[in-house]
Amino acid sequence: MSNFTESEERRELRKAVAALGAKYGEHYFYEAAKEGRKTTELWSEAGKLGYLGVSIPEEFGGGGGDIGDLAAVCEELAIAGCPLLLMVVSPAIVGTVIAQYGTQEQKQRWLPGLADGTETYAFSITEPDAGSNSHNLVTTATKTEDGGWVLKGGKTYISGVDEASHVLVVGRTADAKSGKLKPALFMVPTDSDGFNAQEIDMGLTSPEKQFTLFFDDIRLPADALVGSEDAGLEQLFAGLNPERIMAASMGTGTARWALNKAVAYAKDRDVWGRPIGAHQAIAHPLAQLHIDIEMTRLLTQKAAALYAAGDLMGAGEAANMAKVAAGDAAAKAVDTAIQTHGGNGLANEYGLVQALASSRLSNIAPVSKQMALNFVAQFSLGLPKSY
Repeated sequence: MSNFTESEERRELRKAVAALGAKYGEHYFYEAAKEGRKTTELWSEAGKLGYLGVSIPEEFGGGGGDIGDLAAVCEELAIAGCPLLLMVVSPAIVGTVIAQYGTQEQKQRWLPGLADGTETYAFSITEPDAGSNSHNLVTTATKTEDGGWVLKGGKTYISGVDEASHVLVVGRTADAKSGKLKPALFMVPTDSDGFNAQEIDMGLTSPEKQFTLFFDDIRLPADALVGSEDAGLEQLFAGLNPERIMAASMGTGTARWALNKAVAYAKDRDVWGRPIGAHQAIAHPLAQLHIDIEMTRLLTQKAAALYAAGDLMGAGEAANMAKVAAGDAAAKAVDTAIQTHGGNGLANEYGLVQALASSRLSNIAPVSKQMALNFVAQFSLGLPKSY
């Protein structure tokens, strides 16, 4: 049974984070979104308490845990109605890439701020004409005579740029021998000359915004490059597996949050002389949701455990499956919770309709359900590649 039980430390971490989430809750999250504020107070407190840095190495101020610990933090905050999207991006993607591939000086420069929540970094890979096809990225970095770089191109649907001091940009460098372009990762200050960000008008109720970025010949020093010029793909996927694990955790937490609200309402709402939860038409969809969420949670924990154990291919498979399952569960849970509430489900007072668009987003980002299914079809089932 030990394989199906989280460690005592992680269970205690969950309790502590749940208590922090309860202190803020969905009303704080919605008010921040409505007023155009950020979730700064929650982010700062989570950072001071060490929750944002649980997976950062101890020597750089973190907790020295693994991605499963950070995923637990993300899930518990989402269950409390405070899903922090930048947790997926800043400590999970950027933190993991720098911890694995950065120089000692880069780690010392960028990781402590991630660990205590005083620094936030964004991540940018998606481009307008490339979408999920990372082979078609056109953002290019050209080496200069002094060993630095000039970055040119653009990105779209990049989260939290207005809160970030740097963006980890997936660009391409020219191979001197073949002339072929290879992916490479650069830490780009958001106040760089030639860096421009344009907010995208989204129909999401969230304090975190999305941006289109324009890089107009940004000059970067040599040490803006994270890792090797030649190991771009390997480095890239070092960040993308944690991204999927974290997205699955956020989806799982959102699903649990919606289910909790639906169950509470079904226990309390009395129309025909008994709570509506006594009727199977209400009870069975909620019971099925509980099963779906538990399967998703276990799959996500499996992905995190495989990643922590260094089984990157196994983690990739489980992370993609968890991402699909969590996207389905989140969208279904919010929809079912709204249906359980009837007309009240569409009233802002009950806090569900505001989550409708963001729960739907979980099937699109950070990778579409279809691309995750392509991965499973090709690598799990051995089917021919379709793209």
